[in-house]
Amino acid sequence: MEIIIFYFLIFCIGAVFGSFFTLAVYRIPLHKDITHERSFCPNCKHKLSFWDMIPILSYIFLKGKCRYCGQKIRIRYLLLEVCSGLVFLLFAISLNLQFLQIDRWLCLPFGLLYIAGLFIIAGIDKEKHMVSKPVILYEIIIISIHMLYLCVLEQTNIYRYVIYLAFIVLWNMLEIFYYKRYLKNNYMLENLSLFFIMTIFTYEIGIILTIILTLLSIAFTIALEKIKQGIIRYKKENKDIIQNFPVAFYLCVSNIIVMIIMNFCTCGWYQ
Repeated sequence: MEIIIFYFLIFCIGAVFGSFFTLAVYRIPLHKDITHERSFCPNCKHKLSFWDMIPILSYIFLKGKCRYCGQKIRIRYLLLEVCSGLVFLLFAISLNLQFLQIDRWLCLPFGLLYIAGLFIIAGIDKEKHMVSKPVILYEIIIISIHMLYLCVLEQTNIYRYVIYLAFIVLWNMLEIFYYKRYLKNNYMLENLSLFFIMTIFTYEIGIILTIILTLLSIAFTIALEKIKQGIIRYKKENKDIIQNFPVAFYLCVSNIIVMIIMNFCTCGWYQ
């Protein structure tokens, strides 16, 4: 009974994070505050109360409309909250948590915070076609804290983590002070930072599977777009579609799926 209550709480936490993700995806690219400024309706600008922001339930009770102006709220907000709750829940279940295995319980918050960063990166890339530097920095901080935990409490060999982390820092410095001056679009270079962060968290086998799933997803999406637009029109717009393709979005989604599936297959592989 206790474990069922625990998993229900994990789902609720995930739904709350899902509500926060929509705010973060909107405000971070605009360099707006994401912690102190209250949420508001994008149509009437009225600040929302606590009862307006209860994940999932507020959308259902308000029938998908703003309480103050009656404007319809996009269903994607509800879907993101449900999806985030399910992902958090599946990740917790996939760790195969046992009450006496403290190491697995300590892996849970690191994994959930890492997944939260991927959600935000994916959302911003989907909307703005960019990899957010502040969120990359957030992921680096989570990595650093994770390394300290492994070194101090688990007494794990962290040379692998240090090498990858040093490479990420060096790569970002090169991107800021060198590549940014000579390249108009450094989107793919930004994806490399995300790539190495994923390698640290999900290990080499995880990133290989992530790349495979990403390529399959992109190929499938392009094929659907080709069918939808028609072959002749598609050929004319093919270049623009590829250039504006949200690679980071597919990388993040694929990495989350790989983490959860690998955990289920190996009874807690991530830890």
